[in-house]
Amino acid sequence: MGSVLHLDLPFRQATPAARKIALIQRFAAERRSRGDVFWLKENAELLNLLESTGARLEPEALEPLADFYEHFESRLGFFPQYYRFLLSLCLDLEDLGLSGTKGEAAARWVAQEGLADAELSDLQRAEARRLCQRRGIEPLKADEALTHRLYAFVTQCETFARPNKKAAYELTHIVFYLSEYGRRSPELPRAALDSLYHAGTLAFLELNTDLLSEVCIALRFAGQTPPVTWESWLFAQARLFVVESGAPGWAQDDYHPYLMINWAMSVAGQGGFGAQIPEGPIQFRAPRPHVAPLRELSEGLLAMAQDRRPEWHHMRDRVGDSLSDAAREVLQEAEAAVDFEAFFAGFARAGGPAACPSGPTR
Repeated sequence: MGSVLHLDLPFRQATPAARKIALIQRFAAERRSRGDVFWLKENAELLNLLESTGARLEPEALEPLADFYEHFESRLGFFPQYYRFLLSLCLDLEDLGLSGTKGEAAARWVAQEGLADAELSDLQRAEARRLCQRRGIEPLKADEALTHRLYAFVTQCETFARPNKKAAYELTHIVFYLSEYGRRSPELPRAALDSLYHAGTLAFLELNTDLLSEVCIALRFAGQTPPVTWESWLFAQARLFVVESGAPGWAQDDYHPYLMINWAMSVAGQGGFGAQIPEGPIQFRAPRPHVAPLRELSEGLLAMAQDRRPEWHHMRDRVGDSLSDAAREVLQEAEAAVDFEAFFAGFARAGGPAACPSGPTR
C-alpha cells in the first residue's frame, strides 16, 4: 500500500487563527493602497473585530501594519478628518499586542483639538468618546446629555419597524458603543430591545446578511439570544460566501458582510472564519438572494392604500395572497421568530396623513 502525501500548500491555513493572520496580511498589503481611505476603513473594521472578540495573535501577525504604526502620528496630524479610523487602528494594534504606547497621547490630542466636538452626528461623537475613553481620556466634557440622546434614539422602536437601513445601522452601532463591544451591559430598556427585534425582522425579510449579523451581535451584547431562525439562516449563508483571488483596486465587494457574519458566528460561539484565504489580492462574494420578500411585502401593502390595517391577524391572509411562494415561506419564518403582531403594527403604516386640500381653506 503506497504512502499518502500531504501537500504543504503556502496558502493553506489549518486553524481560524491562521486564517485571521492571513486576513491581516491581505487587508494590510494586498487589497488597497494605503493612500486610499477605504484602506483605513477596511483595516480598522478588521482589527476592531479581532480586538473585540479577544483574538490572540503572535507578535509577527501584526508585522504588516508595523510601518503604519511607526508613522501613525504624522498621518493623524495631516489627516485629522479621518481621526476615528486612525485612532481605532492605533488602539487596536496596541491592544492586540503590537509594542508601543502611542494611543494615549493620540487620544489626548484628539480631545485637545476638539475633533469630537466638530462632529455633527451623535453616533460619531459616541464612537469618538468610546475610542478616547479606552485610554482614560474624556473628549466631550461639555456634552453630558449625549448618552441620554442615544437612549432616546434607540427607544423609538416604531422607527425601526419601517425600512430605513441608515437608522438600523446607527441602532446597532449605538449598542456596540454603549456595551463597549460586549464588555458591559448596555442596560437597554424593553423599547430598545424591541427596536433591535424590529430591525432584525426587516433584515431577515430582506435576506440581508450584513445587517442581520449586526443585529444578532447587538442582541448578544445586550444579553439577549437572537431568534434561532435568524442565526440558523445566517450561519448557513456563511458557508456560501466565496473568498477568491482578485485584482487590487477600488471596486467594492462583499468584505463587510463577510466580516460581520463571521463576527456573529464568533460571538454566538459557533466558530467562524472557516474559509481558506488565497494568496495575493482577495475579493469576497456573498450569496445572492433568489427572492425579495421585503419588496414584495411592501409593494403589496402599498397597493392596498387606505385598506391597510395595523393588526397582523386581520391582514395576514390578504398579505400572503399577494406574495410569491418563496416570499411567503420567508414571511412565515419571520412571523414565527418574533412578536410579529407588534412588528407589523409599525410596519403596516396604516392611518397615514390625509390628502392635502387642493386650494386655500376659507
